[in-house]
Amino acid sequence: MSSSFDPSKYPELKNLLCSIDKIPDVSDIRPETVTEKVIECNSNCPDPRLKTLLDNLTIHLHDFIRENNVTTEEWMATVHYLTDVGKKCTGSRQEFVLLSDIFGIAALVNSINNPSVNGSTVATLLGPFYTGEFHDIEEGGTIAPAEGPGEPLLVTGRILNTSGEPIPNAAIETWEADAEGLYDVQYSTYSEPDHRGRFRSNDKGEYSFRCIVPIAYAIPDDGPVGDLLIKLGRHPYRPAHLHMKIEAPPVYETLVTALYPRGDLFSKSDAVFGVKTPLIVDFELIESDEEAKAKGFKKGPFRRLDYDFTLATKEESAQAKEKLRKSMAKKA
Repeated sequence: MSSSFDPSKYPELKNLLCSIDKIPDVSDIRPETVTEKVIECNSNCPDPRLKTLLDNLTIHLHDFIRENNVTTEEWMATVHYLTDVGKKCTGSRQEFVLLSDIFGIAALVNSINNPSVNGSTVATLLGPFYTGEFHDIEEGGTIAPAEGPGEPLLVTGRILNTSGEPIPNAAIETWEADAEGLYDVQYSTYSEPDHRGRFRSNDKGEYSFRCIVPIAYAIPDDGPVGDLLIKLGRHPYRPAHLHMKIEAPPVYETLVTALYPRGDLFSKSDAVFGVKTPLIVDFELIESDEEAKAKGFKKGPFRRLDYDFTLATKEESAQAKEKLRKSMAKKA
């Protein structure tokens, strides 16, 4: 290093984790050396997990470019596309989540990190419209506006552990699209949660709430993700579903899942790969006005769904994840 080197002229060097003369020489990069040099440049990263992830990402990205002989025009088109994806993101819309969804990445990450164990309920996608905002409702209360559009639905069941024992006081959060196939945050007039609610299981682990029968809808397709689906010859539709998130800390693993009505046109071609067979359910038609009024509806008919959710303990979940990771490592 030159003796005339003045660090004060280069303030960003304060973030270096080694002296500048120990940085690898990256001049004269060639296709066969660039991957090794990038990884070498990252060798001082103090976070071993971050280093592993970025090293492997670098290897796979570079191999993809070499294997497909990616042109400059194709690479710049990719940059512009990702820029457009970023521009489409807002506080209520996450285009990058949608992008990961249609590539099956979100579904893959979800499956790896939430394996079913000892009969626990299968997990599925949280979805891009989860907000963490809700109205607290009483047992048997409704998340849908009174007298609003949509076919009335009563959902009942129990929260159990893998031994079949009830879990009292579990926090249950549910949300769905409205009768137009839109979530509350998709409206420019959004001001408070709608078709969202939170409640708790009772002492017997039982729960009940009212909503509307979910309907199929298209994911937002007026942006870059929608354009890509068109180019791929794919549709943007999700089958009807009712989101559920169930928490019972500190013993149990949080469950994020959804229930899908049987017979939906899009159940086998979900745009975001979220449907799992154990989550497909049947709705019973109840025509009695008397029973409808007893359950909080103005009149019949209404639909009824009874479904028990089973939570794994954190210990069970950790063991299942480790087993799955070892299995995937052997196949890699």
